Amino acid sequence: MTDDALKDRPLRRGWTTGACATAATRAAFEALVTGAPPPDPVEIALPSGKRVAFALAEFSRGPDDACAGVVKDAGDDPDVTHGALIRAHVRRAAPGAGVSFRAGDGVGTVTRPGLPLPPGEPAINPVPREMMRQTLAEAAQKLGVTPDAEIEISIPGGEEMAKHTLNGRLGIVGGLSVLGTTGIVTPFSCAAWIDSIHRGVDVARATGLSHVAGTTGSTSEAAVRALHGLPETALIEMGDFVGGFLKYLRSHPVARVTIGGGFAKMSKLAQGRLDLHSGRSQLDLAQLAETARAAGADARTTARVAHANSALDALLIARAEGVDLAAPVAMAAWETAARALGASDIELDVIVFDREGRLLARAPFRKARDA
Repeated sequence: MTDDALKDRPLRRGWTTGACATAATRAAFEALVTGAPPPDPVEIALPSGKRVAFALAEFSRGPDDACAGVVKDAGDDPDVTHGALIRAHVRRAAPGAGVSFRAGDGVGTVTRPGLPLPPGEPAINPVPREMMRQTLAEAAQKLGVTPDAEIEISIPGGEEMAKHTLNGRLGIVGGLSVLGTTGIVTPFSCAAWIDSIHRGVDVARATGLSHVAGTTGSTSEAAVRALHGLPETALIEMGDFVGGFLKYLRSHPVARVTIGGGFAKMSKLAQGRLDLHSGRSQLDLAQLAETARAAGADARTTARVAHANSALDALLIARAEGVDLAAPVAMAAWETAARALGASDIELDVIVFDREGRLLARAPFRKARDA
């Protein structure tokens, strides 16, 4: 297929780790009960009720247990777990014991409060757990047995993969989380990142922190941490999703909130954008030029800012003429962020950094309701 054809075709959806774990669990349970090879492909129901089938990548059975694995296909989404083996090791439990879950190799364990699962539990989220319970109930009814079992989910190599996720910051140690609310991965969906932002706020609140900081990247995060002396759990990597961060804080408040980012992204925030991604919002250079004019730029400098190649170019043009463009950007960004927080008593500051993490400007702490 040519590059142009790849570009034009619809993005292919994939399957969540939760859906893969459910399929592997179903196969292992049926094989354990019947003593026969499991169905391949194995069929499960998604939370929507839609039925889908998964091919098995591996299967083994012992006298008291069975194990099956499914290779995760994340479709066209750049998911860190794409191609990972999701393995379910199932053992029968006494009638009435119900279904219990264990974290195998590569699956993390929750260590901090504030997540949907209490500390000490394997990081197998509530919806995947319910999917596995339901598929066992369905299989058990078909086979005439009780749906009592111990399920151990493992993801070989998951501990290394987890280094590329936010699990460590959320207090999930030892590996990945088994995730998914629909069973389906939508390519380049914002939902997973925004959910991680929300869980980060939940953990910070549950551990008693009164000050959290949302930053657009690692440079601004390190700079905010140094400036405010915040612990890691207070630092939320919001990326471009400043709106998702602030709107969640509106209903899940803390006493103090910091927003930190580079000049370009904070300029977008100053212009009222709450999604800072380059594909979803553009910097208005004419508006930035008007900001420069209000800050004291002459007509020539204002015109040069309006025709700058980038936000950085505009900043350098203004600076060369002795015009502080970062300070009004910080103040206007504060106004946008405060409006997103609503008429609350949350104290907010906004900090603008350069690409090396040096402080350019800061709108100091004030209550959001003062906007």
